[in-house]
Amino acid sequence: MPLTLEIVTPEARVYSDTIDSVVIPTTSGEIGVLPGHIPLLTQLEGGELRVTKNGQTSRLAVGNGFVEVEADRVHVLAEQAITEEKIDEKAVEDAMRRAEQQLKDAAHLDPNEFEHLQQMLRFSGVQLQLKRGRR
Repeated sequence: MPLTLEIVTPEARVYSDTIDSVVIPTTSGEIGVLPGHIPLLTQLEGGELRVTKNGQTSRLAVGNGFVEVEADRVHVLAEQAITEEKIDEKAVEDAMRRAEQQLKDAAHLDPNEFEHLQQMLRFSGVQLQLKRGRR
């Protein structure tokens, strides 16, 4: 019996398909989910999410969020998510430079803005690691 995986961000549904298994980064470490997994609700940690379907593994970069496993459905609610194929390395590098410069230039950043910039840097780093790790 296959799993149904859905990955949603505030902007869009990034992934929706039936799969064989998924490995998800959580705040407690990676978890693997196969059909018949026990019900689970956990925090998603930004990182690499791996999906296996028909013997092929695909990777996505995900930001923080939540994961719910129920029956044979996995719901991932992430702040950001992107498939490996859609990562534009140059655009990510440019975004990282801008965020790093904003952090250096701002002496008294609002705590929310500071956290937002840090999240952007972390997610950008995950994207670059994912994209460059497969070369």
